[in-house]
Amino acid sequence: MASTVAGVKADFSTQSASTNEPVVSVDWLHANLKEPDLKVVDASWYMPDEQRNPIQEYQVAHIPGALFFDVDGISDRITKLPHMLPSEEAFAAAVSALGIENKDDLVVYDGKGLFSAARVWWMFRVFGHDRVWVLDGGLPRWRASGYDVESSASGDAILKASAASEAIEKVYRGQPVGPTTFQTKFQPHLVWNLEQVRKNIEERTHQHIDARSKARFDGTALEPRKGIRSGHVPGSKCIPFPQLLDASGTVLPADQLKKKFDEAGITLDSPIVTSCGTGVTACILALGLHKLGKSDVAVYDGSWTEWGAHPDTPVDTSTSS
Repeated sequence: MASTVAGVKADFSTQSASTNEPVVSVDWLHANLKEPDLKVVDASWYMPDEQRNPIQEYQVAHIPGALFFDVDGISDRITKLPHMLPSEEAFAAAVSALGIENKDDLVVYDGKGLFSAARVWWMFRVFGHDRVWVLDGGLPRWRASGYDVESSASGDAILKASAASEAIEKVYRGQPVGPTTFQTKFQPHLVWNLEQVRKNIEERTHQHIDARSKARFDGTALEPRKGIRSGHVPGSKCIPFPQLLDASGTVLPADQLKKKFDEAGITLDSPIVTSCGTGVTACILALGLHKLGKSDVAVYDGSWTEWGAHPDTPVDTSTSS
């Protein structure tokens, strides 16, 4: 194992490090944790019904030196939809407040294993930062491997997280913000909106995969958010995101991943867009596809929370399909 880690470390510490592989192992991160241009980001976020507070959990235990990225806070402040992608200026201001620079290599993790970290991985890629990886298995696997965590009740990272949220508020209020250390380069092909999804129903340029549960997709289970219809976008296919992970929250090997997409009738030779409930777990599908060499997958940011609440969007269910 040591030689493998050392070999990866040698690659990773140069600009020729591969971004084809979207995840790194906990053993790799432990061996590289003190690299000067490596920053670790805790991107934990939980569904409202889980009643877990990510910032409190971060304060109790996080990977040493990790920054805290607030998924709900670093978002578009104009829309009523949850944690939508912020503007380029807002993202640059928030990430700069966290102390992240374009030269940094980023490893993102979360408290569930692999959940919201994929969303933040996708966000950085949308804004032109490809040198970002997800920690396979997240904090649970890190701790299960016996690696140290640290706590910080009122540490520097908490102040930075607050500063990031304040910076976004200022941008949306048109107020000046501090100097930016992070320059964005927006990649529009990685983000889809409602009209693009609507157009795709007729034109079928992209295969549409939904990461929600089969029951929600079929319309046999109620949506967790009030006022949202049950069902799915006509023509879309369902691959619930847990199918891409093993029991420990790590991504399946490439051959098993490929089988999951094959079984759902998805071909890697044609374009793909993914969606879910609020644009979080759709990014897990995008990450799995990236692992298979498909790095141009779009994510429908508003996802079902937008589509299902819209008055005139078509909805299919298992009985109507």
